[in-house]
Amino acid sequence: MNEIGGYFGLEKLVSNEYHKGLIRLNTATNAVVYLLQAKGIRKVYMPYYLCYAVSHKLVTNGYEVEYYSIHPDFSPMISHVMDEDEIIYIVNYFGQLTNEKISSLKEKYKQIIVDNTHAFFQKPLYGVDTIYSCRKFFGVSDGAYVSTTNPLHEELALDVSKDRMAHVLGRFEGQAAHFYANFQEVDQMLHSEPLKWMSRLTTNLLGAIDYDNVRQIRNTNYAFLEHEFKEKNRLQLVTSDGAFAYPLYIENGIEIRKNLAKKKLYIPTLWPNVLENTVEESIEYRYAANILALPCDQRYGIKEMEYISNLINEVIS
Repeated sequence: MNEIGGYFGLEKLVSNEYHKGLIRLNTATNAVVYLLQAKGIRKVYMPYYLCYAVSHKLVTNGYEVEYYSIHPDFSPMISHVMDEDEIIYIVNYFGQLTNEKISSLKEKYKQIIVDNTHAFFQKPLYGVDTIYSCRKFFGVSDGAYVSTTNPLHEELALDVSKDRMAHVLGRFEGQAAHFYANFQEVDQMLHSEPLKWMSRLTTNLLGAIDYDNVRQIRNTNYAFLEHEFKEKNRLQLVTSDGAFAYPLYIENGIEIRKNLAKKKLYIPTLWPNVLENTVEESIEYRYAANILALPCDQRYGIKEMEYISNLINEVIS
């Protein structure tokens, strides 16, 4: 019997998840482990162009990892046909791999996992193992979804998120800078979290988001940035529905980021470890150095997009 009486906790919000029906887990990296365990995988082919967190999680869990390069359109540059205990991890960078492209990659490689952490609103294909990250798109501290036809038949513990919410709640009512240390602490904490079910708190919050509005705002902001930078952008982009960010490839990206930061526009490097682990001539190094992931999410509108555009043009000129 639950406790009866006393003070109120957070209300049970409406249950309106975008990926309702998919498997709910605590983190995206653990979602990868979930799929590997379910499929009996021994070896994973990972792209060089990716943060260390996924490969680190796999190695610490006893999986063999081998790296591959990507083509300019972000698709895998690998000819190896996967054995039954091998799989290729394909990242849908900035939502640039359409479902038609993913379908052809599935036909080619057979054994694939699609990382849709940059493409939350792109629906999974039946029979294609797919993962999604929630905190990359929304104000939650954790959470991931998995689409698979081979679920893991193992009981998991339920995660608890209440002690990870300080930076989320703090930014809602205060300044992000005041809670950045909390954000970093949670980020590091999640790296060592074992595989668990998504917490009740995160599930509750995800059920109350106005997904149609979020997607519309992201699409409007993305379209504005595409109009402003299409002639300058060295990437030939596919329009992503509910985009993660607008990827602007421009030479001298490292220096441009520094100059933008001086003007309080902070554009993250995706991913710093790539700059350390690849040669400057590689496409991975050039993409990590020169692609500016411009924010176009639901926190902003056209006013902010105009400001970003003007500032970048000022720095470039």
